[in-house]
Amino acid sequence: MEPGETPEECAIREVFEETALVVEHPRMRGVLTFPAFNGEEDWYVYVFTARKFTGVLKKSCHEGDLFWIEDSNLMSLPLWDGDRIFMKWLDSNKFFSGKFVYNTSGFESHSVVFHGDECEK
Repeated sequence: MEPGETPEECAIREVFEETALVVEHPRMRGVLTFPAFNGEEDWYVYVFTARKFTGVLKKSCHEGDLFWIEDSNLMSLPLWDGDRIFMKWLDSNKFFSGKFVYNTSGFESHSVVFHGDECEK
């Protein structure tokens, strides 16, 4: 995030910079913690979804080539082990707080807390 940016502002900016798409009303779905990721400080990742956007997807960016893929084909992509776990949580209507531990050998473990209707009581 840039100084002074909210997570939502950061998500909108990052999506535009990398894809040329302008997302409308990104919805924060969860927060992920990666303790000492890659031998560095802890990483904190805000996870968003967005259903509406404008613009045309550009063909490539510094992250690689960009293209649309059917949701049913997502798990066939080369993903991090933790991505395969938390992406399934997006189908629920609950906010999640997850922790994914990686070591030099790769994925080690994960934990999660889901928040939903009980927050409104």
